[in-house]
Amino acid sequence: MAKKLDRIDTLLLKELQKEATLSQRELADRVGLSQNACWRRLKALNDEGVLQGSTARIAREKLGLNLVVFVMLRTRHHSAEWLQAFRSHVLTIPEVVDFHRIGGDYDYQLKVVTQDMTSYDKVYQRLIEKVELDSVTSYFAMEAIAEGRPLPL
Repeated sequence: MAKKLDRIDTLLLKELQKEATLSQRELADRVGLSQNACWRRLKALNDEGVLQGSTARIAREKLGLNLVVFVMLRTRHHSAEWLQAFRSHVLTIPEVVDFHRIGGDYDYQLKVVTQDMTSYDKVYQRLIEKVELDSVTSYFAMEAIAEGRPLPL
């Protein structure tokens, strides 16, 4: 069941999506709360699972991670055993940064971030080595127009 957010919770989440490293004092000031009230709200959002940790956004290009590939997978296997083996296998590949089961012409979509085509080929070889797939189609990103946008609250 979806949590109903009031105006203050929505403001808190919007501010945290912009800058998760704000001090509690800065965050409280931005949303018009005392520090204690802000802390209580954040604790409740954490306890309810709305907030799930915090991460840093990293400029991938600064680390030489210049290739983004969207990999579309189709399979003929849909048993629970195959699915578990497939999920476990894909999750061992660190270059897979997003992994979705989808509807439509394909069954799964992966987002792979890596250095270059040679590095992607190694990821591809790892991907197909342990599980049978019907088809693998790769789409190479030319430009990231918007990545990691905040959730629409």
